[in-house]
Amino acid sequence: MDILKLAVLFFVTALAEIVGCYLPWLVLKQGKSMWLLIPAALSLALFAWLLTLHPAAAGRTYAAYGGAYICVALLWLRFVDGVALTRFDVAGAALALAGMAMIALQPSQ
Repeated sequence: MDILKLAVLFFVTALAEIVGCYLPWLVLKQGKSMWLLIPAALSLALFAWLLTLHPAAAGRTYAAYGGAYICVALLWLRFVDGVALTRFDVAGAALALAGMAMIALQPSQ
């Protein structure tokens, strides 16, 4: 799988997980409609399915996925929650992406 497709797959997977967890949070913490649990469940099902599309072994996929998740979570913090990112957020995301790349793009054995 080429690097661009792999990166997009990681980031779409992370977005599906975050949406699937954010919607129940809205229900439980902000009293939003229980109907939000339906798209939340669908998003989490999509997340699980997307994980099966990754070419590496499951453990390696989960390890590399963590870097993408960190970046998407910080983007969510900025653009959905409206919280400005700090230089530490940006530096941490860069380190996470470097770790993701090392794990996901290692030579075949």
